[in-house]
Amino acid sequence: MKRRITLVLAALVASMACAGTAFAQTWPGKPVRIIVPFPAGGATDAPARMLAEKLGGMWGQSVIVENRAGAGGTVGAIEAARAAPDGYTLFFPSGAVMTANQHIYSNPRYNPDRDFVPIATVASGPMIIVVPANSPYKSLKDLVDAARAKPKSLSFGHAGIGSQSHLASEGFLKAASIQATAIAYKGDPPALVDLAGGTVDFCVANITAALTLVKGGKLRALGVAAPAPIAQLPNVPLVSATVPGYEARGWFGIVAPSGTPKDIVQKISQDVRSAVADPSMKERVAAMGMEMVGDSPEDMKRMMERESARIAALVKERQIRID
Repeated sequence: MKRRITLVLAALVASMACAGTAFAQTWPGKPVRIIVPFPAGGATDAPARMLAEKLGGMWGQSVIVENRAGAGGTVGAIEAARAAPDGYTLFFPSGAVMTANQHIYSNPRYNPDRDFVPIATVASGPMIIVVPANSPYKSLKDLVDAARAKPKSLSFGHAGIGSQSHLASEGFLKAASIQATAIAYKGDPPALVDLAGGTVDFCVANITAALTLVKGGKLRALGVAAPAPIAQLPNVPLVSATVPGYEARGWFGIVAPSGTPKDIVQKISQDVRSAVADPSMKERVAAMGMEMVGDSPEDMKRMMERESARIAALVKERQIRID
C-alpha cells in the first residue's frame, strides 16, 4: 500500500513538472506588461522601454510598459505585487524600490522579499551631481562650501522619498558633512525640470535622467559619483576628489510577482540576459551613461540583500521615516 501511494505521489510530481515545462514552452501566448513605478522619461523608464522593445521581438508578443508613479515607487510596487503570478505582469523597479522602502515606510503595503521573485539586474550607472546651467556654483567645492557656510540654505530635488536619488543625496550630505533642504518630486523628470528652472539648487541624479539636460546645456554637472571618470562626461571630476570616499550608483532590474512558475522566471531571466548581451543594446545604454548587467536570479537576490542592509543603516542614521 505504501509503495502504491509513493508511486502515485511520484507520478503526480512528475506530471506537475511536465505541466510547468509545457507552460514555459508556450509562454507567452499574449501581450506582457511591465510596470515601471516612475514617470515616463525618467531613469527607470528608459532602460525598461529598451528592454521591452527587445523582448517583444524575441517573444513575438507586445511587451507594454505601464508607468505607475507615486510614493517613491510604492504605488507601482503594490500594483505589481497584487498581479496574477502568471508571467504576464512583470515589475521593473529601481534598486531603492526593492531595498529601501521597507525600511522607510511604517506600512509600505508590500514586502520585496515576500511579494517578488528576482529575475535579473538589467542596468547600472553612476549618480551625478548637477546644478542649473546658470548656477553660481562652478565646482563641487563651491557647492559644498556654500552649504557649510549656511546650513539648510540650499535645496535639493529628488525623485521621491526612498528613491535612489533621495538616498544618494542623503549619502552625499552625510559624506560631505553638510545640511540642505530636501524637495520631493514624483520622479526624476519633474525634479530636473525644476532644477533647470532654478527652483532647487542641486540634484544627485541618475545619469540616465540628467545626461540629456547636461549635454543640452540646461544643467551643469559638478561631479560623477563613480570610482573612475566616465566616457560620457570625460571632463567632469569625480565627486570623491572633493568628498573623499563618496560613490553612488543606481541600478534597475526586473522581478515577477511571487508564485510565478519557476520555469517562466528562468525563461525570462535567460531571455533578459540574451537581450542585454546584444551589442546594440549595450551601445544604446552606454550612450545613456550606464552599463548592462544581466545577472542570474540568485545573484540579483544576493545583491539586493547586501544593498538592503546598507540602506537600512543609512535610513536609520539619517532618520528617514514615513508613518
